[in-house]
Amino acid sequence: MVKNLYKYRYLLFEIVKKNIKLQYRNSVLGVFWTFLQPLLTTLVLVLVFSNIFGRSSEEVLNYPVYLLCGRLLYEFYTQSTKRAMRSIRLSASVIKKVYIPKYIYPISNVISTMITFLISMLVLVCFILYFQFFTDNPVNVSGYMFLSPVPLLILFVLCIGVGLILSVLEVFFKDIEYLYDVFCMLIFYLTPIFYNVSQLNIESKLVLTALKLNPLYSIVSMFRSCVLFGRMWEWSDFLYASVFAVVTVIIGAVAFYKKQDKFILHI
Repeated sequence: MVKNLYKYRYLLFEIVKKNIKLQYRNSVLGVFWTFLQPLLTTLVLVLVFSNIFGRSSEEVLNYPVYLLCGRLLYEFYTQSTKRAMRSIRLSASVIKKVYIPKYIYPISNVISTMITFLISMLVLVCFILYFQFFTDNPVNVSGYMFLSPVPLLILFVLCIGVGLILSVLEVFFKDIEYLYDVFCMLIFYLTPIFYNVSQLNIESKLVLTALKLNPLYSIVSMFRSCVLFGRMWEWSDFLYASVFAVVTVIIGAVAFYKKQDKFILHI
C-alpha cells in the first residue's frame, strides 16, 4: 500500500487539489471561510460559555485561546473523517472505469482537510498575538510551542485510520453516516473543548476514565500544553494517543485491504 501510494503520488496531489477547489466552489468568499468560520464559531462559544467555564484559573488561563485550541482540532477530526467516510461511494463512477488504488480517496480527503485546517490555524495565531500584545491576559509563550506539530501529527494519523475504517463500513452499511453524526456529537461533549474537567467536580472515577479513554482528550491536552500553557505535555497522554493512532491505522489498513475487492459490488 505504501509503495502504491508513492507510485500514485501525483494523482494523490491532483485529487487533494480538486477536493480543496470543490469545497469552496460557488462560494463568494472562497477559502476565506476557512479563516472566518472558526473565528465566528469561537466568538459565539465565548459569549455563551465564558461566564460559566471561562473564569481565570491555572487550568484555563485564557479562555478564547483555550476554546479555540480544542475547537480547531475537533473540527479537523470530524470533517476529515466524515469526508473520508463518503469518499469511496462518491468516487464510484471513477472506480468502476479506471484502476486506482482505492485507499487514495479516503487518504486524499484527510490530507485536503489537513491543508484547510492549517489555514484555519491562522485564527489561533491572531488570537495569541492579540492577547499577547494588547491585553493583560497573555498566554505562556515558550519554546514548547515548537512541539505543537507533534499532537497535530498524531491527530492526522488517527484521522487516516478512522477514515479508512469508516470508508469500508460506509460501502456496506450506509446507515453508518447517521450513526457517526451522533457519535461525533458524543465526542464533542467528551472532549474538553469548552470546559475543563477540573471545573466539573467529577467524583466518579469511572466517568473520568471514560473521558480520558477518548484519544482526542489526550491530543487536545498535549496541544494546549504546548501552545497555551508553555509547558511539556504529560507523557501518558503522548503514549496513549500515539499507540491508539497507530493501532487504528493498522486496523483500518487491514480492513481496507481485505474488503476493497468487494467494493465494486456495493457502490
